[in-house]
Order: sequence, then C-alpha cells, then structure tokens
Amino acid sequence: MIIGYARTSTLDQVAGIEAQVRDLTAAGCEKIFQEQVSSVDVARREQLELALEFTREGDTLVVTRLDRLARSVSHLLGIMETLRGRGAELRILGMGIDTATPTGKLMLTVLSGVSEWEREIMLERQRIGVEKAKREGKYKGRKPSAMLKSDEVRRLKADGLGATEIATRLGIGRASVYRVLSADA
Repeated sequence: MIIGYARTSTLDQVAGIEAQVRDLTAAGCEKIFQEQVSSVDVARREQLELALEFTREGDTLVVTRLDRLARSVSHLLGIMETLRGRGAELRILGMGIDTATPTGKLMLTVLSGVSEWEREIMLERQRIGVEKAKREGKYKGRKPSAMLKSDEVRRLKADGLGATEIATRLGIGRASVYRVLSADA
C-alpha cells in the first residue's frame, strides 16, 4: 500500500496542506495522514506516529519534501529504522528519492546531513545577526506577553487559583505566573 503523510507548521497554511494532499494523491497514495504542527517543536506529531504504525511489510510511506517528515538527521534515521523494521520503504517526491533502492538510501542519508548542516549554519547566522543588532541597540526582542496579563494573574491568585490553573486559563507558562507573583513579593 502507498501511504501519504502531509504536514504544515501552522493552521494558516491551508494551501500548503492542500497542495501536499493533491501531490500525494497524484502519486498514488491510498491513505493519507495529515496534520498541522511544527517540526521544530517537541510537540507530538500524532498523525506521523499513526502513519508509521499503519505501515506494513511492502508498504511505502510517501512525503512531498524531506522537511515535511523529519526534524533532523537523527529523527530521520529513527523514522527510517521504524520503516525498515516494518519492512516498509520511504519515497520523497520532491527529491526523487526512493529507499527501495540502495542509491536512494545513500542519497537520503547524504542529503539529510547536508540539510541539517544548512539549518545549523542558518541558525548561527541568525544568532550573529541578533547579537549585532543588540550591540547597535536595534534589537528589542519579543514583547513580554505574560507581563501584560499580570493584573489577571493577581486577580485569579486572589480568587484562590493555583499557578497551573492560572497559566492554563490565561494561555501563559506556569513560570510566567510565578514571575508575576514574585515581582509583587
């Protein structure tokens, strides 16, 4: 069976998920798992887990691009090990890679290493740019959103709620609740 997996990072990327589903359908996918969750976050990617569990011997998991599937080389290798253990293969449409062939396996490993290197270089450049902007007084950083809710935090605390419940209700981190409350002490 040919199984597809589509992912976008945010709910705003409706066209992106639709395009992936269209391409996966055109590639002959009989079942498509799809989700909208960031690959960078450590959030569980439930549909990917379900797709991997669904695969059986002789199946092929198909994605449109490598970055839709794996966060890093080690994550990719873990996915590949899972597929191999199930007797399944991986095909990446945008790269023309199919792990059913030895060349496909080699190319996937090499290209994923280059992709991870490229991402690390980009992050390093970003850090350098932020440092330069800070030195020049141009970098302001993110506005402290939790502190904007400090009055609400205090009110809920006065109502007898605990930090976890306050954080949940206000959509902020528990540490931010403690930070607001400790500023009052």
